[in-house]
Amino acid sequence: MQKDVQKILQSTSKVIVGKDETILQTIIAMLCGGHVLLEDVPGVGKTQLAAALSKSVGGVFHRIQLTPDIMPSDITGYSIVNQKDGSLEYREGAAICNFLLADEINRASPKVQSALLEIMEEHQISLDGQTHILPTPFMVIATQNPVETYGTYHLPEAQMDRFFMKISMGYPSLQEEMSILDRNGEGNPIANISEPVISTEEISQLQQQVNAVQVADNVKNYIISLVHATRESDMTALGVSPRGSIACFKAVRASAFVNGRKFVTPDDVKALAVPVLAHRILLSPKGRNALNSPETLIQQLLESLPIPA
Repeated sequence: MQKDVQKILQSTSKVIVGKDETILQTIIAMLCGGHVLLEDVPGVGKTQLAAALSKSVGGVFHRIQLTPDIMPSDITGYSIVNQKDGSLEYREGAAICNFLLADEINRASPKVQSALLEIMEEHQISLDGQTHILPTPFMVIATQNPVETYGTYHLPEAQMDRFFMKISMGYPSLQEEMSILDRNGEGNPIANISEPVISTEEISQLQQQVNAVQVADNVKNYIISLVHATRESDMTALGVSPRGSIACFKAVRASAFVNGRKFVTPDDVKALAVPVLAHRILLSPKGRNALNSPETLIQQLLESLPIPA
């Protein structure tokens, strides 16, 4: 494993027990400048993961608890009039940070959800004719509970497509939960991370190194074939967009980099296809009856497509 990535993983693992794959997927998204949607039941450590990663990197971490009464200005900031000279002064919102935790994003109103669209895509805020560039790196980690959906606002497909990955953490095993109890018996596990193991400037350098990873044409064709299969399947009403194929291309390069390689293999595609592509698919009525979830469709397509040499 790439040494700097290993340091981030080891630091974050001081808080999050037994979820190395989830942590690595989140790190991969960060190295690609992408955003993550953590969808899982309450209490499995979604918020702790975001806090632990930001503390390990040393970036500015902001958390906003999204409820129906939150306003877009709480995220983007707002302008006020200076009473002395009549000029507009910008007051920063929660988005002016390196890591923004948007907790329970599906409880926010549609206008608040849409306020995140430009932030996530362009990494900037346009307000009153002025553009405010966000810090680098910038990453949104949003959470939502898939069980309690009463009174929530379903994320539109346009916003789901802005998320680089959708990840579920899952319940811990018996041994892992024993370790969780031991750690929490000593206080808040976040205190286990005493100082950052890497700076935001170094993260920017790692992002540039990811761009140097080579992807052979046959692996690119493998990605494109997978994406086109989602569009041509009668199980889907909406297939993966070109933004999805670009995200998969970026993710597999970061996966190779994380694993200390300068080239991508088909195994990188198979490992990340579900978290990168599945949430971009809308199943048809036939697909919902036959498959139940887009994740199942991606797995079936991976099994049916020929693997490049």
